Amino acid sequence: QSKAQQKLTLKEAFKDKFLMGVAVNRYQINQSNQEETDLIASQFNALTAENDMKWMYIHPEENTFNFEQSDKLVELAQKNDMFVVGHTLVWHSQLAPWVFKSNNGDTISNEELNGRIKKHISTIVGNYKGRIDAWDVVNEALEEDGSYRKSPFYKIGGEAFIEKAFQYANAADPGAELYYNDYNLITPEKRNGAIRIINNLKSKGIKIDGVGVQAHWSLNEPSIEDIETAIKMYSETGVKVMF
Repeated sequence: QSKAQQKLTLKEAFKDKFLMGVAVNRYQINQSNQEETDLIASQFNALTAENDMKWMYIHPEENTFNFEQSDKLVELAQKNDMFVVGHTLVWHSQLAPWVFKSNNGDTISNEELNGRIKKHISTIVGNYKGRIDAWDVVNEALEEDGSYRKSPFYKIGGEAFIEKAFQYANAADPGAELYYNDYNLITPEKRNGAIRIINNLKSKGIKIDGVGVQAHWSLNEPSIEDIETAIKMYSETGVKVMF
């Protein structure tokens, strides 16, 4: 190998094709290990927080937002000219305990839920307007058969909670890219469920720019053919595909 080949980094090798992203934990966001910080900066040009922007950390109580870690993430990205993906605005897991409960402990109404989702998204996306490039707006809203997951978001808000989340995110930062994110999105049933979500949003004039495919894959599955079929079917809806 020539010296040039040895020095070629991941982000440079693919620079004309796609961004090369990395998910970072709190230890890495705080740049606690110089070797890891150097690796992140040299090899990657897109950055996502592994956990620190999930609801339980960034919005632990109704009137408390904690931006300390996400600020550090954005600073790290800006210093190294990296694209930032905010993960994630609406997800049934790693939630704060107050989200679905009224003051007296009852389950809130759909109207109240929409208000809470709107405040959550408007505050966070608005705070990073122009500094976070893209958002995983809704995460894991599908069952394996492609039907909607019966989460509290769905039980209270129906499928419209997805539409509203994308509308609130778009209103808070019209320049940010908006993604739907999920796992097992290569299997036909779940893939078709995601395509239904994408097409539903598009049919209503609601902005969606990409689908995030959580690639929890092994060496043997899914097959390259199934992956390629899914990429083609997603791209035909007009969205980008992120792995």
